[in-house]
Amino acid sequence: MNKLFVFAALVAVSFSGFAQDAEADDAPKDGWTKAGNVSILFSQAAFNAEWLGGGTNNYALGAALAYDFNYRQGLLTWDNRIAADYGITKTQDQEFTRKTNDRFEFNSILGKQLNESSLWYYSFFLNLRTQMASGYEYGTDTDGNEIRTEFTKLFSPGYLQAGPGMLWKKNDNLKVNIAPATARLIFVSSEFTDVGNDQVIIDGFNEAGGYFGVEANESTRFEFGAAIGAYAKFNLMENISLENVLNLYSNYLEDPQNVDIDYTLNLVMTVNKWITANASFQAIYDDNAIKGFQIREALGIGVTYGF
Repeated sequence: MNKLFVFAALVAVSFSGFAQDAEADDAPKDGWTKAGNVSILFSQAAFNAEWLGGGTNNYALGAALAYDFNYRQGLLTWDNRIAADYGITKTQDQEFTRKTNDRFEFNSILGKQLNESSLWYYSFFLNLRTQMASGYEYGTDTDGNEIRTEFTKLFSPGYLQAGPGMLWKKNDNLKVNIAPATARLIFVSSEFTDVGNDQVIIDGFNEAGGYFGVEANESTRFEFGAAIGAYAKFNLMENISLENVLNLYSNYLEDPQNVDIDYTLNLVMTVNKWITANASFQAIYDDNAIKGFQIREALGIGVTYGF
């Protein structure tokens, strides 16, 4: 646990360094503040039979939604954010369309400012994470035909976290929440964990420790620990913004030294009101899912609508 809080201190110091670059808000105003954007990215490549350079016909489609709706009344604040991403790709030599991205996340933090001049708040946060569509493992049958087996789907897995803590908030674009008493529930569909009385280790119940940490014949896993969430968004230069989202979690009840890490970086380059180039990078470490880092990277140019 000491390592987690030392790391938290470093995160707070690092994020506070962004304060010079983050745009300072005017005096906070009461009421709702709402903003969001939707992005659609498409790419395609095709080759005729005479093309000698090699290549496979393919297409890829992706969509992303980000929506913030924040409320303030005196010393009371309530910040909410919905983020969703989904992408698919299809190549000519594959039987099935495959996912390239799939995420849904809802974050909510209720805060009570210590006093009008303080950047610290008493807080209570809630976080929900899952995916929107089924995920598959791919292989071939005895005849060499491509087959797929469903391995994940909506709310399998799903992660729900909540707990009290302290929020440091410079503005809507720069904040760190520390919650030392956080309950976390991991829930999955029983169809992926039901093995009856069979004690044989099967696919999905591996050395990482069950199906996303949930044991055989169970559908939930309860954890209690400490959570840290940090958010920083600032402008690198005109029309180029960089967003950082970091979430850490340590389970007091089992291997607290194994800190779960979820870091996302989003780089948005605005060409004009409608056209943007987006680059994103995400790194996840969760030893209940797999013994190693899960890495996702995406780059695309597409149409964006702000509202």
